[in-house]
Parts: sequence; structure tokens; C-alpha cells
Amino acid sequence: QVQLMESGGGSVQAGGSLRLSCAAFEFSYTLYCMGWFRQAPGKGREGVAGITPSGATTYVADSVKGRFTISRDNDKAILYLQMNNLKPEDTAMYYCARSPWCNIGSMQGNWGAWGQGTQVTVSS
Repeated sequence: QVQLMESGGGSVQAGGSLRLSCAAFEFSYTLYCMGWFRQAPGKGREGVAGITPSGATTYVADSVKGRFTISRDNDKAILYLQMNNLKPEDTAMYYCARSPWCNIGSMQGNWGAWGQGTQVTVSS
């Protein structure tokens, strides 16, 4: 069955780094846009970063620009999110998702097959 599995979350101090991974199973990974989203307690879901199927085009939200980098390994079917200079406001559950189409500059797409999420906690 189609599955996305996130890993790499944890607890770090402000200024620290984490790299999230999202492994994809049982679908044609190279045909899909991929995205990272996050949701903090009491807040709505936010599109953090997205990447086109080939990896040629990426998007990161203004709130993380210059600190987060999205990438993908199409041979291994893994999506990454490198997070540097983490801030307490980055604390959230992070999810990956796929979409068969995307307007990556605005994170528009038919996002689905959500993973179970990985928790990122940043302390000041």
C-alpha cells in the first residue's frame, strides 16, 4: 500500500540542526511532487517546503527561508528536509505528503498519502 514514513525528528536547542527524512513505499515516487508540512499545537497546517518530481524546482516558506533546504533522492525514493539554525517557533509535528501535480511556488497541489509525522521540539 502507498505509504510515507517520516523520521529524524527530535529535541534540540535553538540554533541546532536536524535532518528529516521521508521514505516512500509502493508508488511511482518520481512522478510526484513532494512536500513538507508542519502543524504546531493550536495552529493550522503550514506548507514548509516543496519540490517538483525531478527535483529541479523547490520552494521554501518565507518563515524558514535561508534555514531549511528540501531535497529528494529519486533512486532511493527518499525526501529530505535539512533544518539549520532552528528556532523555538519551528516546534511542530512535521509531515510529508505527495501530490500528482503542484504549483510549487505556492504549495498548491492535491496533497495526500500523509505520513504519521515526526515531532520537532526546539528549546530556547
